[in-house]
Amino acid sequence: MTDPARPRVIVTNDDGIDGEGLWQLAVAADAAGFDVLVVAPASEASGSAAAMTAVRVGGRVAIERRELPGPAAAIPAYAMKASPAFIAFTAVHGAFGFRPRFVLSGINRGPNTGQVVLHSGTVGAALTAAAQGVAAAAFSLDARAADDQCEWPTAALVAGQVLGVLPDMPAGVVLNVNVPNVPSGRLRGIRRASLASFGAVQMSIAAPAEGYVEVKMAGPPGEPEPGSDSAALAAGYAAVTPLNGVCEASPDGLPWPAAETAGTRPG
Repeated sequence: MTDPARPRVIVTNDDGIDGEGLWQLAVAADAAGFDVLVVAPASEASGSAAAMTAVRVGGRVAIERRELPGPAAAIPAYAMKASPAFIAFTAVHGAFGFRPRFVLSGINRGPNTGQVVLHSGTVGAALTAAAQGVAAAAFSLDARAADDQCEWPTAALVAGQVLGVLPDMPAGVVLNVNVPNVPSGRLRGIRRASLASFGAVQMSIAAPAEGYVEVKMAGPPGEPEPGSDSAALAAGYAAVTPLNGVCEASPDGLPWPAAETAGTRPG
């Protein structure tokens, strides 16, 4: 039976149901007093942003019960053949029997900083929930190299503190949280930070040649802007950046259309 004192939440990610960060976030949410249901992609969906993709058979999307390892074993969990944004969208519309109070996404292996969060499946799930009026949070750990040892306990510690303030957040807001990959004793604290102009990794496009476009990945140019999420991470702080979902731009100063204009643009 559901405990009304425990807000119901959906925990998802883009690393897939087997991602350790997912289990860590689920346990942190449970410890914070939430009633947790885990629904994550059946396989990795990194970089999927807010894509609404799913594997449908006869109009249905496959979902399979899974058992999470260790301390998370008692938390109900499902693998769904869908993108994280699709999971978040269906969740807030009652696909799992309730409308969640919050949607939590992560903990992602790798940072999601700067304006390239637009392309993140982790952040995309949270923004999708926010667009439907549900407060959400996305969590990422700054582990970049394939052989990095991931300090999941540090990320879970920060998640627990952020989840403590989530009930006071207005609906439709996303907290994007990035945690340095350091032991908890070396974490310098938690800071509010702005979005950097560049993310942790940049993409450069060489001049197109016959039959292909050359794409290269590299670190951001120069030092991160002071006060940005990238700067906070580099200094050993967890960075928290409040985000809004899709919102209408102000029409002030736009050449067209005027407020009273109807129909199509004149030729």
